Amino acid sequence: STMVEPHRLSGIFIARGKEDALVTKNLVPGDTVYGEKKIEVELEGAKTEYRAWNPFRSKLAAAVLGGVEAIHIKPGSKVLYLGAASGTTVSHVSDIVGPEGLVYAVEFSHRSGRDLINVAKKRTNIIPIIEDARHPHKYRMLVGMVDTIFADVAQPDQTRIVALNAHHFLKNAGHFVISIKASCIDSTA
Repeated sequence: STMVEPHRLSGIFIARGKEDALVTKNLVPGDTVYGEKKIEVELEGAKTEYRAWNPFRSKLAAAVLGGVEAIHIKPGSKVLYLGAASGTTVSHVSDIVGPEGLVYAVEFSHRSGRDLINVAKKRTNIIPIIEDARHPHKYRMLVGMVDTIFADVAQPDQTRIVALNAHHFLKNAGHFVISIKASCIDSTA
């Protein structure tokens, strides 16, 4: 049987088995989002379900496994997620922030947005916003103040986009986490 223990980052867990896996506690037990593996743990008659968080499908999971010091996303956090894509990573952020938290998920592509909306149907703490993150005034009525902005927009003006959104929505003591594509850096050297 698998043992699940808390990761040092709040709201994230490690499943110890033949291979250790990063997991999040499933906000919607029984449901998977992208075919990920489910792990059920029974403790004193109570069952808890976790979802495997694949680092090859999620830069945030890769960062956590890589030992990043903080992601500024924890149970109860309100997060503005820019570049939500199909909602793969967003679903795990939804698990982490839990029922007390919120994820405002912004995605401009209508194709990805359809998937994102479907993910949000079951996960009531995700608010899908199909808009361009360059124009936060267009969704200012939908988004409250947030603790953290997570950005994965892969645009050359990503920093400007984050600053613009922070100006509208980030709390004074808030944080932002930016995912940077390292394709232009030779990381094999």
